[in-house]
Amino acid sequence: MKKTIGFIGCGNMAQAMIGGMVKSKVFAGENIIASNISEKNLNLAKEQFGIKTTGDNKEVASNSNILFLAVKPHLYSAVINEIREYVKEDCIVITIAAGQTIENVEKDFGRQVKLVRTMPNTPALVGEGMTALCPNKMVSKDEVEEVIKIFNSFGKAEIIEEKLIDAFITVSGSSPAYVFMFIEAMADGAVLQGMPRDKAYNMAAQAVFGAAKMVIETGKHPGELKDMVCSPGGTTIEAVAELEEKGFRAAVISAMKICADKSKEMSK
Repeated sequence: MKKTIGFIGCGNMAQAMIGGMVKSKVFAGENIIASNISEKNLNLAKEQFGIKTTGDNKEVASNSNILFLAVKPHLYSAVINEIREYVKEDCIVITIAAGQTIENVEKDFGRQVKLVRTMPNTPALVGEGMTALCPNKMVSKDEVEEVIKIFNSFGKAEIIEEKLIDAFITVSGSSPAYVFMFIEAMADGAVLQGMPRDKAYNMAAQAVFGAAKMVIETGKHPGELKDMVCSPGGTTIEAVAELEEKGFRAAVISAMKICADKSKEMSK
């Protein structure tokens, strides 16, 4: 692709996306331009990926064919107000912030704009992100495919209806935090049994990674895979019974509902 990709904001998530694009050769660094309040972040991205950098958001907006708004949610209105007159009519604007609905962003622009609301998660930092995409009616099928290709460069992407974005946030956007807590808890349990902590973290993390890969690659129901590990009268079924006794599933489902409720509240 020979288009110019712009990033307003160049924090961890933006750099993860830029890295994925460059490493997968979807875009060359020379075709990416970014602005950011922190010069340190810009210098790091320029050094690592060979991108162009500037302190001027308007410069990024006026030169971009695809423009990522990679700033914090509370800054969206101010940034859009600053750049809206500089965004090209055929530019695809991509948002990555929680709580910023398509309707709200369109209102901030005050005109028709090609817009894709997205929600990536932090595993994008290691090329294993999961992103939901919600394009508005102005984005063509070919343009949607182009955006999917970008997000697939640092993980996987799925098109969903915007009404499902809160559910997506609970199951993918926020869920890495739940998984990190689970890994930490498993490691603590191993340490309690005498395992050195560094080994416990590595083993717990690899177990989670391997289990997830089995779900994805075998296509089998998670319950079926769980049953394959639970021998009659064995150690695993004892552990599973204890997790059920302590409300493991109920706690996860309840946490996800609270997460969804907060996401809906932020969109108002």
